Amino acid sequence: MAHELTREERLEEALKTLHYAVEGIKATVIVNIDGLLVAAFPPGDEENPHKNPTSSPQVAAMAATLIGLAERTLGRLAQGDLERLLMEGEEGVMVVYPSGRASLAVLVQKDARMAHVLFATKKAAAEVAQILGY
Repeated sequence: MAHELTREERLEEALKTLHYAVEGIKATVIVNIDGLLVAAFPPGDEENPHKNPTSSPQVAAMAATLIGLAERTLGRLAQGDLERLLMEGEEGVMVVYPSGRASLAVLVQKDARMAHVLFATKKAAAEVAQILGY
């Protein structure tokens, strides 16, 4: 009898697949609307928090806050539902897609092929929403 994957294992597999399929992705994280970390890849390392900076509880809370602000701003400006949030910095890019009542955030190298990143991340966000039952 085959072992059926738990929800947590399915989420980690989805993040791993995205991470390895798209060149330039440094870290991925799923955050719920309350700002709590649901899953991260690579997993957080208590000894070395810089290994996956997105896996910290503070980053999870900030990502949820940013999504909430973006959704309220778009609503106030009558621009429809949030499709994605994209932040570009000097050292890299963070893209966040809504995923039901959660969000999928991806930290990307500055030189990554963004069209590929955006396409794959949108697909992964839909898979995450399905796994979470949203």
